[in-house]
Amino acid sequence: MAEREDGVRLAPFTTLRVGGAARTFVTAGSGDELAGAVAEADRVGEPVLVLGGGSNLLISDDGFDGLVVKVASRGVHVAGSDGRVEVTAEAGEDWDGLVDRAVAEGWSGVECLSGIPGLVGSTPIQNVGAYGQEVAQTVTRVRVYDRRAREVRELGADECGFAYRHSVFKDDPARFVVLAVTYGMERSPLSGPVAYQELATRLGVELGVRADPRDVRTAVLALRRGKGMVLDPADPDTCSAGSFFTNPILSAAEAAALEHRAPGFPRWDMPGDRVKVPAAWLIEHSGFPKGYRRGPARISTKHTLALTNPGGLHVTGFPTDPEALLSAAPEPGGAEPAATAADLLDLAREIREGVEAKFGVTLVNEPVLVGVRL
Repeated sequence: MAEREDGVRLAPFTTLRVGGAARTFVTAGSGDELAGAVAEADRVGEPVLVLGGGSNLLISDDGFDGLVVKVASRGVHVAGSDGRVEVTAEAGEDWDGLVDRAVAEGWSGVECLSGIPGLVGSTPIQNVGAYGQEVAQTVTRVRVYDRRAREVRELGADECGFAYRHSVFKDDPARFVVLAVTYGMERSPLSGPVAYQELATRLGVELGVRADPRDVRTAVLALRRGKGMVLDPADPDTCSAGSFFTNPILSAAEAAALEHRAPGFPRWDMPGDRVKVPAAWLIEHSGFPKGYRRGPARISTKHTLALTNPGGLHVTGFPTDPEALLSAAPEPGGAEPAATAADLLDLAREIREGVEAKFGVTLVNEPVLVGVRL
């Protein structure tokens, strides 16, 4: 375990480039170190923030008055036979690096999750998903430190409480620290069934068809890049936490009320007579187009769901691979002032209130908020 440091600024460790300083900061290079640091902090009553890739995080301008543990554990173990493979990755492994390896090795099931920033440890927490896939389809077990029981244990997929962008880890964020994740994938020259129309169109195939995983990864990366969703130190639209709001899932009664306000609104039918509505459509049709700005914070010029900090390009540090955290940073001193957490929250509140007034739908933030409330 590295020595503790005091007053480390947290903004460079997040893709939004906002956040004050940690009272104390330490890097955990293994799962044992990660569990040990959290256990010791709990023993002495010290608040803890476990920091992964910082790609789904909005930290207060006041920082964090406690211990920040940076996850830096590495290692991938592969096992399996008879057309299946089990891949166990430590929480500090780069997620897109693992997806890239899966595609290269012929492990099918995560190719649509290409280009998502962050570390392996965060994937089950959010039940990360995109383009018709989510990790709940492949996660078989998660090794955790259970802060309540004060022990390391393994949870099976059925114990993870997976739902749309949700899990037991998000339900009770103070209880579990993810140490490693095991994914079960098929050994196959074909991807999983293409389940998202935009991706199918890009590939030139019908929905449900299985394609070459390499083609799927290339197509997904191109689609994400076009929306500013692939980290790029030269693109201010990637100074974001990805989609800031989840797509609302409405009950039948709520959907009927929305139909009255917006006949023919775009929708995806869900089990249990529920309806999923694209948050981007709600935002745009509430008067918030791409590029809409409130002070130094703005909506992405490429994708309405992303709130960005364009001036954040000039905050030292660009978190991509944990081993090269600071290597891709542009020089300080850009033309635009960097936004603060307060600036981004002001914009988020304006959008949420505008959508609620127009459509009667309340948007829910996707990033984890630390020390702030929406």
